[in-house]
Amino acid sequence: MFTGIVQGTGTIVSIDEKPNFRTHVVRLPEDMLDNLQLGASVAHNGCCLTVTEVNGDLVSFDLMKETLRLTNLGELKEGDPVNLERAARFNDEIGGHLMSGHIICTAEVAKILTSENNRQIWFRMPHEDLMKYVLHKGYIGIDGISLTIGEVTRTRFCVHLIPETLQRTTLGTKRLGDKINIEIDPQTQAIVDTVERVLASREAAIATAQAMIDKAE
Repeated sequence: MFTGIVQGTGTIVSIDEKPNFRTHVVRLPEDMLDNLQLGASVAHNGCCLTVTEVNGDLVSFDLMKETLRLTNLGELKEGDPVNLERAARFNDEIGGHLMSGHIICTAEVAKILTSENNRQIWFRMPHEDLMKYVLHKGYIGIDGISLTIGEVTRTRFCVHLIPETLQRTTLGTKRLGDKINIEIDPQTQAIVDTVERVLASREAAIATAQAMIDKAE
C-alpha cells in the first residue's frame, strides 16, 4: 500500500527494451535507499513496481506487458523523471489516502490554468464510464500523487496544485496532451459498484414481479 505522498523524484538512467517487456534502471534519491531490499515495492508515477537489483543508488525494476499497456511508464525515455514512493509501513503517517499502486488507466492533460500561487490542471478520461468514480471533493491518484478532485464534467475533471506539489513532483512540467496515470480511490469505486449492483438487482426484481402480474391477468 501507498499513501500518495511522493517522497522524491528519480531519473531513468537506462532502459533495456525487449518484446512486451522493459527493465528500467532508476537513480533514486539517497534518502530513499535506506534498507531497500530486493523484492521491495516502489511506486513509479503511482504504479507499484518491484525492486529486482540494487547497485548503489541505481535500482532496477521490471515492467510487464500489462504495465506498459495501462500506464505511461512505457512512454518514458532515458533522462526522464518519475515520481517515487516506497511502500507504506505500519505507524507511518497517512498524509494522503490509501492507494494500492494499481493504475486503472491514463488520462490526458486537456487544459492548464496558471495563476500566481496556484495551478489548475484539467484531465480528460479515456472512457466516459470511468467518470462515475470521479466525484467532486473525492480523492484520486494522479501519477502517484494523492489529490482532491475539483470541478467535474461529463468527460473531464480538474485538480488544484499548490507550489509545493509542483516543486516536489513531475506535475509542474506537464504539458497539454501528456498522459498521466490514474488510480481511482478504491473506497469510492467499491461504493459506486455496490450501489449499481443493488439498483440493477432491484430493477430486475421489479421487472420479474411485473411480468408475473401481467401473466396472471
